[in-house]
Amino acid sequence: MPSADAESSTGRDPGTAGSVGSAGSASPPGPPGERAVTVLWSFGKCLGALLPVYLAGYFGFSIVLVLFGLMVYMGWKHSRLEKVMRLKSAMYLLENEREFTTETVFRTKRDLPPWVNFPDVEKVEWLNKIMQQAWPFAGQYLEKLLVETIAPAIRASSIHLQTLSFTKVNLGDKAMKVVGVKAHTEQDKKQVLLDLYLSYAGDVEINVEIKKYFCKAGVKGIQLHGKLRVILEPLIGDVPLVGAITMFFIRKPKLDINWTGLTNLLDIPGLNAMSDTMIMDAIASHLVLPNRLTIPLVADLHVAQLRSPLPRGVVRIHLLEAEDLTAKDTMIKGLIDGKSDPYAVLRVGTQTFTSHHVDNNLNPQWREMYEVIVHEVPGQELEVEVFDKDPDQDDFLGRVKVDLDIVKKARVVDDWFNLKDVPTGSVHLRLEWLSLLPSAARLSDVIQRNQNLTSKTADPPSAAILAVYLDQAQELPMKKGNKDPSPIVQLSIQDTTRESRTCYGTNNPVWEDAFTFFIQDPRKQDIDIQVKDDDRALSLGNLTIPLSRLLTSPELTMDQWFQLESSGPASRIYIKTVLRVLWLNEDATPTTPSPRPSASGLGLGHGGITSELIPGGLGGAAKPTRPQHTTPDPEFATEGVLRIHLLEAQNLIAKDNFMGGMVKGKSDPYVKIRVAGITFRSHTIKENLNPIWNEVYEVILTQLPGQEIQFELFDKDLDQDDFLGRFKLNLRDIISAQFIDTWYTLNDVKSGRVHLMLEWLSRVSDLPRLEQILQYQSQQSYQNKVVPSSAVLFVYVERAHGLPLKKSGKEPKVGAEVILKSTSHRTKICERSTSPRWDEAFHYLVRDPRDETLTVKLSHSWGQALGSVVLPLREVLGEQGLVLDRWLSLDGALPESQILLRVTLKILDTQLAVCRKDMTDDVSGEETEHVIPRWDPSHLDLRHRGGFTADHGSVAGQVKLSIGYSLEESRLFITVHSCRALAACSKDGADPYVTFILLPDKKGATKRKTATKKRDLNPEFNERFDIDFSLEESTQRRLDLSVKNSVSFMSRDRELIGKLQLDLDQIDLKTGVTQWYDLVAETN
Repeated sequence: MPSADAESSTGRDPGTAGSVGSAGSASPPGPPGERAVTVLWSFGKCLGALLPVYLAGYFGFSIVLVLFGLMVYMGWKHSRLEKVMRLKSAMYLLENEREFTTETVFRTKRDLPPWVNFPDVEKVEWLNKIMQQAWPFAGQYLEKLLVETIAPAIRASSIHLQTLSFTKVNLGDKAMKVVGVKAHTEQDKKQVLLDLYLSYAGDVEINVEIKKYFCKAGVKGIQLHGKLRVILEPLIGDVPLVGAITMFFIRKPKLDINWTGLTNLLDIPGLNAMSDTMIMDAIASHLVLPNRLTIPLVADLHVAQLRSPLPRGVVRIHLLEAEDLTAKDTMIKGLIDGKSDPYAVLRVGTQTFTSHHVDNNLNPQWREMYEVIVHEVPGQELEVEVFDKDPDQDDFLGRVKVDLDIVKKARVVDDWFNLKDVPTGSVHLRLEWLSLLPSAARLSDVIQRNQNLTSKTADPPSAAILAVYLDQAQELPMKKGNKDPSPIVQLSIQDTTRESRTCYGTNNPVWEDAFTFFIQDPRKQDIDIQVKDDDRALSLGNLTIPLSRLLTSPELTMDQWFQLESSGPASRIYIKTVLRVLWLNEDATPTTPSPRPSASGLGLGHGGITSELIPGGLGGAAKPTRPQHTTPDPEFATEGVLRIHLLEAQNLIAKDNFMGGMVKGKSDPYVKIRVAGITFRSHTIKENLNPIWNEVYEVILTQLPGQEIQFELFDKDLDQDDFLGRFKLNLRDIISAQFIDTWYTLNDVKSGRVHLMLEWLSRVSDLPRLEQILQYQSQQSYQNKVVPSSAVLFVYVERAHGLPLKKSGKEPKVGAEVILKSTSHRTKICERSTSPRWDEAFHYLVRDPRDETLTVKLSHSWGQALGSVVLPLREVLGEQGLVLDRWLSLDGALPESQILLRVTLKILDTQLAVCRKDMTDDVSGEETEHVIPRWDPSHLDLRHRGGFTADHGSVAGQVKLSIGYSLEESRLFITVHSCRALAACSKDGADPYVTFILLPDKKGATKRKTATKKRDLNPEFNERFDIDFSLEESTQRRLDLSVKNSVSFMSRDRELIGKLQLDLDQIDLKTGVTQWYDLVAETN
């Protein structure tokens, strides 16, 4: 460190001395005086390095002191190098943002800039160009401000700083960048709400010197990254159209400072984190929520209300339990699994809470409650981190973040959340949004309800919040010797005390501070106000305000001067107090905004608390009751059925030519039909250019925007099949028409057309209509031996109760298999519970509901049977509305074992089966048609799309994919998330992996493969693959995906588990889509 100062003082490059000898032959020698200074400088550096060692030996100091000093120096040097490298990397990134974003390291979403991650975040390059152009002038203003205003003020503040001066002020060439802007238009129409994503990696250099003490310090390089919210309000009908600008950081920004001079000491390990934290705390005290910087643009504006507005609301957090946490307390270096001692840390802005820790438990139950004030939504998040309590350093067990805007919209969120950054684990939270009521009409109801709530936390639930705006005071008493006081204010309610900032040297202070308190019962509590000098010993006055006075005030607000007691005769203080009652809407029902734990081990156990809590009760206060009916998603049972009747084709191209085409032959045509990832194939007709197929196919679909049905014709050959043409139909057109019977011309070939009948089947609950449809279908026959379906069955498996334990006495891991004829679906497996909850829906095509039977089998991990229920569909036909919704007893289990199901049957009506009444049924003797109500499918949604389950295709499981196109990166991306309910290939299950290729691809350049998951029928991959295609080229490709079982060369196990073929032009690649696709095997 001394050498650095010496180098700067001489103005010489450190490499000069070392290069003198070598450069002597290349350049003429300098003056003798300059060479002498160089030699003395080299000698001084060597002496400075050896002097500490000599002095330590001379005075008999321990070698430990020398080693300690060396360690401190090495730590300082390492910290300095790291900061310099971080600063250079940040500068390079900001200068080369577009090029760097497209590199491989930035393919994951967490590494992308905000404008890439979120489509509603916009780039503002024009603003960055303006800031870059104006940056030198901003530097001139800062230099003038520091030298002419701030430096004189500092010199006048202390006798020790009278020689302070700024020797260099340079903002550098790197301007601050706005890497993205998001405008919130759904909020208050009287304001403009903007989120600015700021990134600054600048070469700023500011040096300060105190000549009296030969002290130099400064900053050379700063990094600052964060999201700044800017609110323009109120909007006014006069220039400048905006009354004030309010800005603040929602969360603490990231800060990194490169110190110089004496402040180099702050880079010593231990001090560097402390110094950065102190600076961040100083920034937070002015610019991080709940603090705001408000700049008024017009006169006569209530700045205090803009600087400290009322909170948006209060969120009551119930930290209930966690499941399947990672075991950290292992023994013998992990050979023996142990447990963990988990606890949770909850954060909302600057509000932090820590739960108690539960010893030796991977499924802890906390049952704790916390209340947090929410100042800004959207924007603020709840962050929950789980740790393992250890004597030394606590181990990380995962984290989860919840956007509080979701809680505000849903009012109540009761859900399991998967922990991130760890292999397993989930946490159960109940989040309640408490609205702020400006009336005391419901206060008694709130207090009564809160008395029914219990939790392990010491603080009882709050009935209200109190906002106190401390404005100013006048004519406070003087100190002894007639000196001006430096007043502060302490505000206390029960055991909670808040303190204002200090106003130095005045008896007419202006604080303009705001405070918020939680109130349990405003009818019995008071607010105590103490005005003191900054030494906290001298009292300048006090005041007590009963909160009951607010209950009788208009809108629960008092805004006035109060006379201080035990103070001067004219001493008074101006305070605005606002009381708001916390109200939870009882009509709100718990929602599930985030996905429940997947089937790979994070099931919902313990019977599920969602939507079954008694209002006002939680945890130990009110035991959950068993619901009598299911609560499926509103989109349950809204899928429709498309029937495709492939009749014939005409004038196809002859592909089987002889003698080089001199002798014309025929073709052996067949048809491939692709829709929603499902492929049907007709039989092949030999040597015919005008084939007649007469085949029927049915598929369950939802109304997917842009979804198309693709028909392709091929000529069957021994080697490669020849192409005979294709055409596509839009599903929306079929749904609008309900029924289509027409010829379609083949594209990409010279001639050919295909005759189709397409029908979007109406769904009715008219039981007499079933007989007429069955009678019509019995008269039809098709070449592919398919009997058309007369109904579609929807099954919702919600939960089970009172299941038996395993033979070992442990709770089972329960899965449910739902079977109808040869088609079966499996739920996820719930972790260790005798009262599991699945909340999963399935659907089936039914030929004749009078003769078919639904079977539900429960088992432990698809092994030990835990009970079953057999339900003839004839029983559903006897239910009102063809809906059965109740608990059913399980056979082969305990007497109390039951399962809660909803079974809905919808009859598939066809316009071909015209219903005509008998002549005798009509009084007039005329034959009349019975009018069938037409079904409007406009409410269908993508979220419950199911797979085809007819006999000619077998469901081998499902795969979850994200497919989209990044316009910024100019590449197609496909993310393989997971698979579920895969078919087992051996007694050990399967070792699945996913492979795909984008056809046509003769060289296999687009072939990709995931990692292999051992013995897992519900694997999670979460692997992303990027392909450098243009958008036009991407829409011309077909995804050919296979889920395979990894087998050895000599193994006899089945390799292929299931396939998926999907044309990418059926997907809106610009928007992207994430959904489950059924894995099916192509029919021969």
